[in-house]
Parts: sequence; structure tokens; C-alpha cells
Amino acid sequence: MTLKERYQFIVDYFEEHQPDVASELHYDNAYQLLVATMLAAQCTDKRVNMVTPALFAAYPTPEAMSKAEASDILPFISSVSYPNSKADHLAKMSRILVEKFGGEVPSTMEELTQLTGVGRKTANVVLAFAFDQAAMPVDTHVFRVANRLGLVKNAPTPEAVEKQLVAHFPKEFISKAHHWLLLHGRYICMARKPKCTECPLTGICKEYRKNGC
Repeated sequence: MTLKERYQFIVDYFEEHQPDVASELHYDNAYQLLVATMLAAQCTDKRVNMVTPALFAAYPTPEAMSKAEASDILPFISSVSYPNSKADHLAKMSRILVEKFGGEVPSTMEELTQLTGVGRKTANVVLAFAFDQAAMPVDTHVFRVANRLGLVKNAPTPEAVEKQLVAHFPKEFISKAHHWLLLHGRYICMARKPKCTECPLTGICKEYRKNGC
């Protein structure tokens, strides 16, 4: 199977079986998506969704959050991972958002990564799902699944994986493919105990053919 055929198999399968996929984070606008994605780093979406309603009620806009100190934000997010650093990042991010971007979430990678606590993965999430751009966020799930399936080669970093996935998925499927790979990694192709007997992709999986599960 050629690399092109491998990618086409992924698109064909998921377009048939999971044509409608979306983020499991709850949000209503770009600001809420940005905040929720920052909180989701090394934390479950389920946990983030538990804390954001109260957080957004207290700080419904970047302007409102920009007036808060990290110590004000901390009680709202104390149950997520690394709450102290995330509270600090949110406070600083919102101030930059207001002071530099007029309270509007920017729509370019260069601008988004100027915000405190916003790396390439978080920026790509915002670009893909707030601004409908062909962006490929690479988290641990996407990184793992892309390597196991043989969708990438000699790609030791998330950015290297991102570049290869973007180069080979048809543009109209790039953002959707992020969800396909992420959800597959979250629920089937887990890190420690992948459910290979339940996986519909073993026929093209290089890791399965090499080692089994």
C-alpha cells in the first residue's frame, strides 16, 4: 500500500463511519475555545467542561478576565492539572489579548503564539475550529496514532508530524482528520493497552503488522 493509498483509506473509512466529528470541549466562541484548550493541556476534556461554566460566568470576555489576578482565577480551575501555572497563563494571556489585539482572538499562528501559555498545538486548535482554517493540532493521541498507522516517517516531534499530515491529507479534510486521529487514539488506539481487536484499521496499521498488540 502506498502512502497516498494509506491516507485515502483513512479518509474513506472515517467519512463513512464518523462523518460528523467535533471537539469534546464545550465552547461558544473563539475566546472560550482558547481558554478551554489552554486548560485542557494534560487534562481531560471532561474535567475542563466541568470547570468552564463557572469560569466563563465570572469572566465572560477577555476584558473581564484581564482585570483578574491569577489568584482570582485559581479557585475556578483548581481541579484541573497544573492549576497555578494555568491561572497565571490565563491572567497574562487575557491582558495581552486586550492590550495588543483589542480583546479579539487573533486568527494567525504568529499572533496566537504571542499569547502567554499558547503554543503551536493550542493555536492550531483555535485556527481550525474557531476560524475554520486547514490546521492540524498534534497532541499525544494524534502523534501516537499517526506514527503507529504509518502516516508519518522520521517525524520525532509534534511539528514534524503536523507538517507531514498537512502535506498528505486533502486540504478539506485536514481539521476533520485531527478529530478522527485524536478520538481513535483516545478510545481505541490507547498508549498502554490499545484495543487492536476492536480496531478497524489493523489492515493498514504498521505497528500491528510489525508487533501485533
